[in-house]
Amino acid sequence: MSKETTDTANSELPKTNFIHQEIDKDLQQGKNNGKVLTRFPPEPNGYLHIGHAKSICLNFGLGEYYKGGTNLRFDDTNPTKEDTEYVNSIMEDVSWLGFTWTNEPVYTSDYFQQLYDWAVLLILADKAYVDDQTAEQIAAQKGTPTTAGQHSPFRNRTVAENLDLFERMRKGEFKNGEHVLRAKIDMASPNMHMRDPLMYRIIHAHHHRTGNDWCIYPMYDFAHGQSDFYEGITHSICTLEFEVHRPLYEWFLNQILEADPKLKELPKTRQIEFARLNLNYTVMSKRRLLELVNSKIVTGWNDPRMPTISGLRRRGYTPESIRMFADKVGVARRENIIDVSLLEHCVREDLNKKAPRVYAVLNPVKVVITNFAEGEVEWMEAENNPEDDTMGTRTIPFTREIFIERDDFMEGAPSKFFRMDVGREVRLKNAYIVKCESITKDANGEITEIQCTYDANTKSGMEGSNRKVKGTLHWVSVNYSKQITVNLYDRLFKDEDPAGHKDVDFKEFLNPDSLNTINTCWIEPNFMEAGAKFNDGILRFQFQRLGYFCLDMDSKPDSPIFNRTVPLKDSWGKNA
Repeated sequence: MSKETTDTANSELPKTNFIHQEIDKDLQQGKNNGKVLTRFPPEPNGYLHIGHAKSICLNFGLGEYYKGGTNLRFDDTNPTKEDTEYVNSIMEDVSWLGFTWTNEPVYTSDYFQQLYDWAVLLILADKAYVDDQTAEQIAAQKGTPTTAGQHSPFRNRTVAENLDLFERMRKGEFKNGEHVLRAKIDMASPNMHMRDPLMYRIIHAHHHRTGNDWCIYPMYDFAHGQSDFYEGITHSICTLEFEVHRPLYEWFLNQILEADPKLKELPKTRQIEFARLNLNYTVMSKRRLLELVNSKIVTGWNDPRMPTISGLRRRGYTPESIRMFADKVGVARRENIIDVSLLEHCVREDLNKKAPRVYAVLNPVKVVITNFAEGEVEWMEAENNPEDDTMGTRTIPFTREIFIERDDFMEGAPSKFFRMDVGREVRLKNAYIVKCESITKDANGEITEIQCTYDANTKSGMEGSNRKVKGTLHWVSVNYSKQITVNLYDRLFKDEDPAGHKDVDFKEFLNPDSLNTINTCWIEPNFMEAGAKFNDGILRFQFQRLGYFCLDMDSKPDSPIFNRTVPLKDSWGKNA
C-alpha cells in the first residue's frame, strides 16, 4: 500500500488515540508493505467481560480502520482450565459486538510443533536448559528487583543433555512438575521477567483440540510473541501489564532469528501497550468471576449482574451501546478507573432512540373510575417511540378499573408531589384527566383501592383537551393487562473497589439488593406488537417512567420475564 493510498484510507475516520499515530508512523516509513494486521488473543478459560470488549473494539476497530484485518487467536496453552464452551462463547461475543475476524479462528495449539521446534533451536544455541527444581525452589532463587537471583544448579547442563531431557519431556516420560524448560538469559537483570523465565512445563491433561498429543505446553511469554510473528501480525496491541514483558518477547524472537537466518526476511511484530479498562463497582478478574459462579452467588457467567459480555447482553445492553462506551472511554497510556455510570449512560442513550415504549406497573394499586361505564373499553392511541416517528403507534385498552404504581399515590401529599392524592387531578398518559375522590384501606391501613372520576372532555389528542395538570401517570387496564415477572437488577457490589481492600474478601462487599424479583407486575396486553426484535433477537422496551427492560431468555409465552437493564436515570446512592 502506498503512502497516498494509506492517507486516503485513514482520512475516513478521525485519529483519536496515540496508537493510530504510531501505526501511521510505521506506514509512512513503509513498514510491513503498508499492511496492518492485528489480533485479539483471549484465553478460552472463561467468558469475556467488559474489559475484553474494549480490547475487541480497539483491535478489530484498527483492522477495519486501516482496511487490514484482525485475527481471532485462542491462547489455548493450559488444558486444565480450557473448554470448548469458552471458545464458543468468545466467538459469539465478538460476533455480537459486530466484528468479523480474518479467515478462520486460529489457535496457539495450531503452532505447538513450530513452537517446540523453535525451543529446540534455543537449546542448540545454548540459550535454554532443562531445570529439575520445583516451582518453589525456582521462585526462591529469582531474587528481588534490587538483588540478583541465583543460578540454577542445572543451568550448565550440556546441549546434548538438555536436548535429550526435552525430548523425553515431550514423550511423556516425566510427571507433572518434574522438569521445566527455562531460557538462559540473565539472573541479574533488573527486569525480573528476564531472569531465566520458564518456557515449557509438563501437564498431563486432555487438551480440547489436540487431545493427548502433547503433555508439554509453552508458557504464555514464549508462545505469545512467537505466535504473533508466525501469523504475520504487524501490531500487537497489549495492555500495560505486558510492557515489562516486551524485552523478553524481543529476546526470544531475536534468538530464533539468529538461529534461523531465513526468518529475518519476515516482518517483525511491533507491540504497543495501552491502559486496560478498570470499572468501579465490579471485579474484572476471571478468577474472581469464576469464584462468583462456582459459589453460586450468581446464576452463571451470563447472570445479568456479571460484567461479562454475555451477562450484559442478557441484561439488555446493545452491542452499539458497548461500542459507544469503548469510544467514550478512549485509549490511554495511563491506568484510570471509569465510573460504571458512563456505561449505563451509553445504553440509555442508545435505547432511548430505539426502544419502543410500553406501559407496565410494577407495584400496583387498583384505581376505579366510578363514572366510566362498567364493561366498556376504549382504545387509546399511543406513539411507540417519540424519538422515531417511523415506529408508528399502538392502541391501549382503557377500562373502568386500572392499575397505577402504588408510589404514585400519597395521602396528604406535599404541594410539590405532582402525582395523585385525594382531591387532586392528574392526567393518565394518552387517556384522560382523573380526580381522586376517595380511598379504601384494609385493617392494616394499607390502601386497597382508589376511587376516581374522569373528565370525558380531556381525552388525549381530542380537540379542546389541552387543559393542564401538573402530574402525568402511566397505567394499565386491570381486565386486559398481562401479569409478568420483573427482575430489578442493580450493581453487584456496594463498594467502588471491592477487590482493592487488603486482607478483606471481595465478596464481603456484595450488594444485598443487586436483585429484586417481583411477580405481581402487569403490562399492557399487546406489548409484543409494540416493536420488532432487535438485530440480535432480543426484545427490548422502555417501560414508561420506569426504565429500560428486556425479555429474558427464560421467558415463556404464558409467563414473561423481564430484566431491568437500567433505570431511566442514574439513581445509585440517591433517593429516587
